[in-house]
Amino acid sequence: MDKHKYEYIYFLGIGGIGMSALARYFLHEGYGVAGYDLTATPLTRALEREGALVHYVDDPEMIPEYMRDAEKTLVVLTPAIPADHKEWAWLREAGFTIEKRSQMLGHLSQGKVVMAVAGTHGKTTTSTLASWLNYAAAGEGSAFLGGISRNFNSNLVLGEGNRLVVEADEYDRSFLRLYPDVAVITATDADHLDIYGTAEAMVEAFETFASQIKEGGVLIVKRGVDIKFDTTNRKIFRYSVDGGDNFCAENISLEEGGHYRYDIVLPDGRIEGCKLGILGKVHIENSIAAVAMLWAAAHIEGKSLDYDAVRRALAEFSGVKRRMEVYLNTPEQVYIDDYAHHPEELRATISSLRGIFPGRSITAIFQPHLYTRTRDFAVEFAEVLSECDRVVMVPIYPARELPIEGVTSELIGKDIRTEWELVERDDLARYLEGIDTDVVVTFGAGNIDVVCNDIYEVLKRKTKE
Repeated sequence: MDKHKYEYIYFLGIGGIGMSALARYFLHEGYGVAGYDLTATPLTRALEREGALVHYVDDPEMIPEYMRDAEKTLVVLTPAIPADHKEWAWLREAGFTIEKRSQMLGHLSQGKVVMAVAGTHGKTTTSTLASWLNYAAAGEGSAFLGGISRNFNSNLVLGEGNRLVVEADEYDRSFLRLYPDVAVITATDADHLDIYGTAEAMVEAFETFASQIKEGGVLIVKRGVDIKFDTTNRKIFRYSVDGGDNFCAENISLEEGGHYRYDIVLPDGRIEGCKLGILGKVHIENSIAAVAMLWAAAHIEGKSLDYDAVRRALAEFSGVKRRMEVYLNTPEQVYIDDYAHHPEELRATISSLRGIFPGRSITAIFQPHLYTRTRDFAVEFAEVLSECDRVVMVPIYPARELPIEGVTSELIGKDIRTEWELVERDDLARYLEGIDTDVVVTFGAGNIDVVCNDIYEVLKRKTKE
């Protein structure tokens, strides 16, 4: 694809986190950008302020007149767009070139030192931290991110140098469009079974991804993840939190306020006294993976790490919106919002909260994401949510799916072993106002975040009572 032959880029699903990063890139490059999305969100409104034309009705007549020339307009499609979408059908019939988001990302990564983070969880924080380390510790690098970096206040980073950090999404096998120089695999827990069918098929896709690492490249894999691929002219390293691997942490201690201090052990050295700027023991692991990526990229380029700069950058990292995002942290009330939508992600966050706030009562509010994921992991969700003191279930966010008979949030709730209740999303703030709360956490990859500010205001008032 020669992007220089086009004047305009039209996005079907412009408000998705990955799609919006591409939209921002093309706006920066001077293209005319427009697109459709289902609903207006803070992200789509931000795109409008930045120069994109966005509409929220599936109607081919809404496509701007000047973008109706297939010779001048390239279309980018998200896999979340349903098959019966009217605009998609019109664009196909009119002969437009239509690229998936992953295809476009593959095009834009050509000629770069690609640093890709794959895995069923942990990849957004890890890739965002790697992009921050590139910027703050190495002074270079760009990134297409799967979340809004709080340091950059964006999901797009455009910097000097040839490094490019990308989040390699396994959904719809999108990551098989990438050919990285450095790759991390954080986890291969069963997920997206609506796409892959079996856990084994998903692992095979990760193995194919690993096999696409360029010659001379590096794969960095979390301990316990079993990946088979041809290591000829490629190196493989392992990482973990608790020691004994190529990259690991030692001398971990919890400090007042919930931050951890630790050393990061590298194959050829040690970065002592690291302190990450965000809460949660789970993020120690993510920081090790990000530092390992930086180390590998430096070695490929014949450079070395500046340990002092890395240490400072870790302390300055302010995280990703909706990844253990702290809205309120007082002795009376705590409120945290988290994107977790898989049982293992929930388990990691709840475990972190128990470590940070020992002895305090945790209320978990969970909006399941997708009917298929709810059906496939209902028992596992119930098991991990039962580790909280109170659970509030919110109706399923369906995204791209049609309902499945018998699959509701109550399917999870019936197996929860602690107090639980079903509450509509828009009633959450009012509900929390009427109960005793201590540590509250909202979970989900859907649209539960639209009520976060309302929840914050309710809980903030409780600190003054």
